[in-house]
Amino acid sequence: MSNTIRNVIFDFGGVLFEIDYDLPAQAFEQLGFPGFRDLYTQASQNPIFDLLETGKVSNEEFMAFLHAFVPNATREQVAHAWNVILLHIMPEEVAVVKRVKDAGFRTFLLSNTNAIHVEAFEQMIADRMDVNAFKAAFEVIYYSNALGLKKPHPETFLHVCALNNLKPEETLFIDDSLQHVQGAVEAGLQGYYLKPGERISQVMHQLIAL
Repeated sequence: MSNTIRNVIFDFGGVLFEIDYDLPAQAFEQLGFPGFRDLYTQASQNPIFDLLETGKVSNEEFMAFLHAFVPNATREQVAHAWNVILLHIMPEEVAVVKRVKDAGFRTFLLSNTNAIHVEAFEQMIADRMDVNAFKAAFEVIYYSNALGLKKPHPETFLHVCALNNLKPEETLFIDDSLQHVQGAVEAGLQGYYLKPGERISQVMHQLIAL
């Protein structure tokens, strides 16, 4: 890892917020649809999920898409099955980001997400820690559904860098999805793949001088 890092962009789910990709598949199977894994995984997904995560399809259209697979379920059950991927914020990891920021690095959050999940996880953050303390750990927070771009496309990283006058080669990107890290590296950023079981609280001191 280069010692020229001045900026750090953090992923959200799996890095600062605990998630479980398998739980929606289990929930939809209980509702009568065993094929959810064919639609959505950490590595790949049906195009409608990409549209949702870039704000190009409405919540209502997306929910109708899911509901069609479990027509006997209520709309509330479908929404719950989609949201069970979200577990809880990890305050100790957010505290690490704040230490990075306090050490003089510019810190950002870049997450592939959607308006349905944003509403749910922002409430979950509020239930567990001070929302303002969470937001204060970052200079800017970027959610793909509002940004209109998503990882792993290199142009997404270059757009965020351009918006904030960041030099890609001075910017470290940390994510628990390998394909996202590869996209960042293609864009000229430095990348770190947070492997299963790793936490930024364990590795940040190896990546930058705090």
